Amino acid sequence: MVSYSFWNNKGGIGKSFLCFIASCEYAHIHPDSDVYVIDLCPQANLSETLLSTSDYDSALGSLLVKSKVRKSIGGYLEARLNSPFTMVESVEEFIVSPNEYNSHIPENLYLVSGDNILEIISEAIRQTSQLSIPVKSWSMVLNWVRDLTVALQNRSSGREVVVMIDCNPSFAIYTQLAITASDYMIIPFTPDESSHRAIKNVMALVFGVDVDDPKINTYARINYNSRALSEGINLPKLHSFISNRVTVYENKESKAFKAISRVIKKTVDNFYTEYRTHFSPRKNMPSKDFLFIPDYHSACVYSASVGIPIHAMKAGPKSFRGERVQINSGPLSKYKKALEKFVSRL
Repeated sequence: MVSYSFWNNKGGIGKSFLCFIASCEYAHIHPDSDVYVIDLCPQANLSETLLSTSDYDSALGSLLVKSKVRKSIGGYLEARLNSPFTMVESVEEFIVSPNEYNSHIPENLYLVSGDNILEIISEAIRQTSQLSIPVKSWSMVLNWVRDLTVALQNRSSGREVVVMIDCNPSFAIYTQLAITASDYMIIPFTPDESSHRAIKNVMALVFGVDVDDPKINTYARINYNSRALSEGINLPKLHSFISNRVTVYENKESKAFKAISRVIKKTVDNFYTEYRTHFSPRKNMPSKDFLFIPDYHSACVYSASVGIPIHAMKAGPKSFRGERVQINSGPLSKYKKALEKFVSRL
């Protein structure tokens, strides 16, 4: 089993959509594997996309409200709160097969749905992690989602298991649960200064260091990173940096985006030079392996809205909420190739 979290300390950079298309692509090209998607964002945008139906309705509400137990990550975490230091006997009731709602999704992809209750119960989770008894209460609570991934692996009875975890931009307790559960982190970004700051925040919040501001290191080390190290929690490795939602001019990044990309690459390379153990094994400097996902807005909007993965999308005119949308074959083909290159690294 291997697990990936999609996170950056900034919203609006396409984390959820990238997790959606990557999960579906991996499941499509690896039919003998089981892909589990855990949506650890209260907004549950990824879950809504996976569960979309042809008339744009979502099954999410019925999973959260009409089920006896919330069929979601919220339901699982509520069960853990009821018995904080005992494993849940069965996780089956928290899992849904999106293919039953959306036939475009591969049958070997499973979902633990997002849930707005995450925000409501986050303080209860945090307080539980601060209990003085048992002594290891913090690490035991922080491993709740890691426990879930182990249960999912057991559920698949020997099949290869890949877990994809979508995260909220904040570093709330539920994001910390996601990061603790992941073996690798995938960092999408847009080439702008706010993304640059957000990537530096990832390094400070998760790994307790900032290559440019030593003062930040002082505060970071008294939080998640220092406790994780002292209590034996393995930190994830930085796997991929993906330049996402990029403005393209003549098939290349625009000059403004390219200039900011250079700054981001320099920051990541500097971090790698100082702290390479935080990265997955590689032959090159990280900047040499940055992935570029060309912007193809129409296809992405259409895909996210109707729940059709990129691998299943065909070029041509589409009827979309009363409008005629044209999906052109050339840009779509380039997008598919970029996605395939990314997924081949997983």
